[in-house]
Amino acid sequence: MGKLRFLNAGESHGPALTAIIEGIPSNLKISSEYINKELARRQKGYGRGGRMKIEKDKVKILSGVRFGYTLGSPITLMVENKDWQNWTDIMSIEGEPASKREITNPRPGHADLVGGIKYGFEDLRNVLERASARETTTRVAVGAVCKQLLEDIGIKIGSYVVSIGNLSIRDKIHDIPLEKRAEIAENSEVRIPIPEEDDKFKKLIDEAKKEGESLGGVCCRSSYGTWLLYPVG
Repeated sequence: MGKLRFLNAGESHGPALTAIIEGIPSNLKISSEYINKELARRQKGYGRGGRMKIEKDKVKILSGVRFGYTLGSPITLMVENKDWQNWTDIMSIEGEPASKREITNPRPGHADLVGGIKYGFEDLRNVLERASARETTTRVAVGAVCKQLLEDIGIKIGSYVVSIGNLSIRDKIHDIPLEKRAEIAENSEVRIPIPEEDDKFKKLIDEAKKEGESLGGVCCRSSYGTWLLYPVG
């Protein structure tokens, strides 16, 4: 197997998001169903924005796969943006705009200002359409293909949250096997392996939101067969 790399493209309110993966070996079994499950997981979680109610992400595999097995050539993935229907006049690829919906005030904590300076845009929509959380859709799709590759050699990936803000469940999960923690977290809106305590964390998140604040947290990602566990955050 050679070096893996991918390139993705697409705007948040454009027609679609695409990704090309290079370096996946031939004869790997992959399926759109597996990728779609990962895309659905991306849209879960407490406090998701309104965009998640619009999009029902489904991948289309356009190249590099034949009858469910990779060919060794570049794999092209595409996810259509349903919200594009509401933005055709604003994000049209050709023609003249009916309404530009220009953004001229950069948002704090975003790429608006540096992107506008780098590319010479006064309308910062040209920046934020690319520097958008929507862009992570194809990253998840690419990651799903890589997860299938790892599973093919006996490695699985799992994750769960151990703390948000000043709330922690570290001392309550010692008796839960590592693999089980990741499985149970799938049933939690805040991805903790003790779903019955979700409400405590959701209340803390709501309080911070009301005050205009944000909360940090710690999650654990694991690869198993041979379990490797390390904190992230």
